[in-house]
Formats: sequence, C-alpha cells, structure tokens
Amino acid sequence: MSETSIQALVAHLPANPDTVPVMNPANGKKIYDLPQMSVAQVESAIAAARVAQRDWAKTSVAERSKLLVELHALLLEDETKLLDLLQLETAKSRAHAFEETAGAIASASYYARIAPKYLSRRKTKPGVPVLTRTYVDQVPVGVVGIITPWNYPLALTMLDVLPALIAGNAVIQKADNQTALTVLFARHLAIEAGIPAELWTVVVGDGETVGNAITDNVDYVAFTGSTATGRKVAERAARRLIGCSLELGGKNPLIVLEGANIKRAAEIAIAGAFGSAGQLCVSIERVYVPNRIKDEFLAEIAKRTQSLTVGRSNDFSMDIGSLTGYNQLQRMMGFIDDAVSTGATVVAGGKQLTETGPYFYSPTVITNVNQNARMYRQEVFGPVVDVEGYEDLDDAIKMANDTDYGLNASVVGPEREAIKVAEKLNAGSVNINEGFRATFASMETPMGGFKSSGQGRRNGPGGLLRFTEAKAIGVARGAIKLPSRAKDYNRMAPLMRMMLKRLK
Repeated sequence: MSETSIQALVAHLPANPDTVPVMNPANGKKIYDLPQMSVAQVESAIAAARVAQRDWAKTSVAERSKLLVELHALLLEDETKLLDLLQLETAKSRAHAFEETAGAIASASYYARIAPKYLSRRKTKPGVPVLTRTYVDQVPVGVVGIITPWNYPLALTMLDVLPALIAGNAVIQKADNQTALTVLFARHLAIEAGIPAELWTVVVGDGETVGNAITDNVDYVAFTGSTATGRKVAERAARRLIGCSLELGGKNPLIVLEGANIKRAAEIAIAGAFGSAGQLCVSIERVYVPNRIKDEFLAEIAKRTQSLTVGRSNDFSMDIGSLTGYNQLQRMMGFIDDAVSTGATVVAGGKQLTETGPYFYSPTVITNVNQNARMYRQEVFGPVVDVEGYEDLDDAIKMANDTDYGLNASVVGPEREAIKVAEKLNAGSVNINEGFRATFASMETPMGGFKSSGQGRRNGPGGLLRFTEAKAIGVARGAIKLPSRAKDYNRMAPLMRMMLKRLK
C-alpha cells in the first residue's frame, strides 16, 4: 500500500501530536506513525455515534441488509488489497491471510441473509389465549463497543461489527495499533457501500486507556483478547450492568485415537497448530497420542514440520509467515526455554530464523513437557505444539480437560468413536479429523468458550441477537375484560382452571 493510501486511511482519525510507530513484522521497518487518541476524543466519538444510531435504528432491516450485500461485493472486489494489508501488518502467510479474508467476506452475506428473519417481530403464545396476544421485538442496544486484537484484525472485525450494525446499533471499535490500517480499510469499504460513516467509528490508542473509555460509555461491549484482560472488561461492564461477550484464550488439545491414520493425524496436527504461526486463539497447542505409537507419531510430525516452508511471499509459496512482533517472539522463546530447562525435548524446530526476518521462528514440536513448566498450562500463542503420550483413552480425555480453558479441541480417528470422545470434552467447539477449521469456517456455528475461555458466542443467530434486547409486547383484545378486582375472580378463576387443564 502506498504512503498516500495509508495517509488517506489514517486521515479518518483525529490528528494528535502523540503517535506510535507501526512496524512491518516481516522486515522490521516502519510503515507509518499512528496517532493516539485521548479519553476525551473517545467519549466525543461515542456521543456522536449515539446521535447517529437513533436514525439508523429507524431504518428497516431490509435496507440494512441491502447495504451488507453491497459491502460483500466490494470486499470481493478488493480482496487483493485486503490480503496485502493483512500481510503488511501481521506478516502472516498468503494462505493464512486468504483464510481470514474469506471468513470476513462470508460474514457480510450471512448476516444480510439471516437478519430479516431473526430481527422481525415474533408472535409468542399468550398466557391467556383468545383474550390476549403477545409479541417479541428485538431492538438494538444502542452503541456497541468492540475491542479487537492484532492477530485476526479483518475477520474478528467483520464477525462482530457487521451483526452489531445490521441489528440497528452504532459501533465504536478499538483497533489494535499494529493492525489499524486493515480495520480502517474495512470501514472505508463499508462507507462506500452506503453505511453512514458516523455509525462505525474506529479509535486507537493505549489499550487500557481507550478500552476503559469504551467500556465506561457504551451499551454493550464485545471483547476479544487475553483472559486476564477479559476479566477486567467483564468486571467493568458488570459495574454498569451492561452486557458483554468475551472470546478469550485457549490451551487447545488434540487427541489421536487408536486406529487413526498416523500420517493423516500428523498433517492435521501441524495444520491446526501452525496456522497464522500459531497466533490464533483456537490453534492446537497440545497433542495426545497412544503411548504405543508415540515414537512413530513424533517421527512423522517432526518430518512434516521440518518440510514446512517459512518466509515472506505475496503468493501461496510459503506455508508459514512471521510472528507479529518482538514481544510475541520473546514470549514464545521464553516458554520453550523454560520447558527445556525442566526436562522437555525439542523434536523439531526451536530456532529463530533471523536470516528470513526479525521475528520468524521455525515451527516447533516439543515433548515430555513437565507439569512445572509454564507451557504445560499457559497459552503459548506461537508455532509450538506439545506432543505427549497416553495409556488409555480416559486418561487422554482427563488430560485434555485438565485446563482452566475450554475454547477448542480436536479428535482424530474413526468418526463414530471420535464423536463419542468429542461429547466428553469441555470445549466450546470440537473438531473431528480437523484442527479448528471445520467449526471456525462455519458462519452458522456458534463460536466461543467454556470456563476461562470466555462467555457468549459469536456467529450464528446468537452472534446477531447478542446485540439486541428482547422487548415483549402484550395486547388485551377486549373480548372479555380481564379481572381487576378480587371479586372478578369469582367468574374468571373457573375459566382459567379449565384453560390450564386443556393446555397441560
């Protein structure tokens, strides 16, 4: 993207003397300087969004759906620009950028299609048939705050912003500094599609300062990020009695069953573990295989891991890109060093690829991780997978569930048995003979976690309805006057008893 194009996107942000340099992770060079917003500027943006939302809520769902259909067309038209931007800011491979872009584009058509059905007035069964009618309207909550991370800036933006908008809300979105351009370009396309600019405002700045300003002033907050920060967001939202949805961390297991094809299982494991260089909340971090085949599996997964191509490319020639920054690299290497110091063995990888770029790291397979190692329980969020053995299947299930998290899990093996195992795993999504894409790619399938992996769900009808309030409307038809005095029940009580018997 040219410097002129970058400045045109950044021009939508308030001009501020305080800026931060945004670096290209692939080569360590500065892309541009990003202005940082103050609390007062965030509050002003929310106030303007609140005014714009009142008129937006009066538009029909059919009108809003048409705008999302137009946005879908524009996203397809500018797919190459979106891929280039994602790679510029995240340094992920072209293949993983494509997966993200495809999901983002699909969200526009999906919500355009289902919104008229799920946002229309719904008739409910009245408590007093014949004498009353009851309905439910789904009304917008008002202004929605959306806080998105750097790892999937386009997909996570569209999966939260578009359902919030089509439900009749205005959106204040905090983009991560590292990936603000991707978010700003998505917003630019939405405005081109006809969505009023004031309805979707992007804010940037210090995470805690800007994030708190959003949570303290909006009517609902959707947060994606770490569990530690998610707890703070939930506590802050609870004090104001506003709703929130939280998609947080994971320590996602994969169980290989007896009878599984070892080569296929190893390929599924590396695809599930190393997507976007492991910087994905649903990526596989732990693999459990029968002790009987552990050595054979380790040899197979090591061979396949070592065959992966790592580097920079604007085509599909590279399997894995870079980590997205210095902090990510240091954090991941710290996990590996700690595990090795407590007895773990690196089977493949374990090397920084400085000749390729500042934050490239070889995909890594490790085994015999000690329970005292930080990696044993904490989310690594990098291209590292831990392979351990199990004696019987109950042990494997127990180890898979022995975590504070519960976001994603996977089972590889004969389908019928794998489904039975899936039913026993404590995770918001379980993929059979896949790492995460079977559920992750489905717009109709709810996405979210158990336990410390969050609350609420994105995607599916629930991903839309979370941005609404249910308003009940009851109508007394006047055929027979409902009782208002105690004596009226002399006549009404026998009738009600008869009706209750009939409706049992």
